[in-house]
Order: sequence, then C-alpha cells, then structure tokens
Amino acid sequence: MAKNAIVIMVLGLFLSLQSVGQVIENARDGFYDKMMIEEKEPAALPFVREADVLWSKQVWQIIDLREKMNQPLYFPITPTNSRRSLMQVLIDGIREGSLTAYSPDNDEFTIPMTPEQLFSNIERTQTVTMQRPEPPYDEFDTTLTISFNPADVMRFRVKEEWFFDSKRSVLDVRVLGICPVRENLDPLTGESRGDEPLFWIYYPDARTSLANSEVFNRHNDAQRMSYDDMFLRRFFSSYVYKESNVHDRRIQEYYTGLDALLEAERVKESIRNFEHDLWEY
Repeated sequence: MAKNAIVIMVLGLFLSLQSVGQVIENARDGFYDKMMIEEKEPAALPFVREADVLWSKQVWQIIDLREKMNQPLYFPITPTNSRRSLMQVLIDGIREGSLTAYSPDNDEFTIPMTPEQLFSNIERTQTVTMQRPEPPYDEFDTTLTISFNPADVMRFRVKEEWFFDSKRSVLDVRVLGICPVRENLDPLTGESRGDEPLFWIYYPDARTSLANSEVFNRHNDAQRMSYDDMFLRRFFSSYVYKESNVHDRRIQEYYTGLDALLEAERVKESIRNFEHDLWEY
C-alpha cells in the first residue's frame, strides 16, 4: 500500500513538472499574439516614370546611432522575442540568404559578396602577449580572431535620391542603399584608424525583411513601427556627407570642421528650397 502511494506521488510530481515545463515553453511576451509586423507587406510606393522626373539629386547621409532619436535603430543589443537591432536584422538576413551584401569598395551595388566572404572580412584580429604554461615560462605574441559584434556598428551610411515628380507635383525621396560603419581599430595598439564601412545593402531588396522587423515605439507599445516604416517616414536624424558632383568628392575632402557642417546643411536647404521655389505664394 505504501509502495503504491509513493509511486502515485512520484508520478504526480513528474506530471506537474512536465505541465509547468510546457507552460513555460509556450509562454509569450504579452496577453495576445502580435502578428501585424510579422505578416506585414512593405508599403507600395507610387510608380514613377522617367518622363515625370523633372529634377533629381543623389545624396549620401550618415545616421549616427549615438544620437537619441536614432537609438531605436541601435537597441536592443541582445535580441529579444520581438525586437532586434537594425544591424542584427541585416546580419540575420545575410545568414539566411534573404539579403545580398555588396562590397564596401563602391556604393553602386556591382560586387556581390557571399556570406562566407563577408564574415571573413568583418572578423577582427587582435595581437596579444601570452605566457607559456611550462618552463621556461617565456612570453610570446599570438593573434586572436574576434567574432563580429553587431553592437560595434555605431553609424549607417544611407544613399538616397531626391526627385520632383511632375505628375504628382511632389518632392519625394527613395532610399537606395544602407551601409553599416564601425571604427577601424589597430590590431596592435587598439587605436582608432577612422571609419570602416562593412558592406552595402540594396534597400529595395531589403524592404521585406525590414518591414517584418519591429522597432520600439516610446509612445505606444501597441502601435510599433517596422524599420521600413521608419525609413519611409524619415523618423531618424542624419547629416549629409556627400552629394552628387562632377569630382565625386565627399564634403570632408574640400571642407573641414564647421565649414563642413555648414556645407551639409546647405545641401539639405537647397533641396527644400527647390520645392518651395516651384510655387508662387
């Protein structure tokens, strides 16, 4: 009798633990399933004919993730059930094969890279001094390979084209590509050697992945945007580092310091003024 009671108690304990395990395994972060972003299609853009483009200008901008307005693009550093950083979304898409990375050597998307090539290029090496564990315990230099960390990316370069559509009578913009940038560190000293562009992504091909990735909304958790929404609505802060020009030069190549900042603002202002000058008030 006692033996049967013990068996029943053990069996009951096992079933209760199993049921608890099932509840935890099927748990969700919230009281309802959030499917709006996961099943979202990229917003359809108006068709534009070449004959309707009265004016256009290509502009390259930098999104600095250290700015408060751009923090939703950088966080979370560690992916959660519902959110990933923009860099993590791009890396995951490249691993899965849904996104194609292009060489950072130019921004014309002409040199595709395989995932193996990409991850080999963005891994870092560091030279460290170690001591042998056995006599004579002498020191030696060795090179360590450090895996890529998405949190190292603090800037994004964005290539876009502004144009005036005469059919709709509006000034519009299309994002053409995005390029993550990190600091280029010296493997021996650890000192910064400037910016290191990692790869380019052709934005129109990435819209589906970005439309299915949620961005934090500090005002309302129930109405979160996707990364594609964020770019379409221009919910980010940026500054110009290049405009289309005959010499194909960046602003920093002919202006420095405050003059470079003023030139970047002049480019933005010239685009706004173009639209205003078309109308008579």
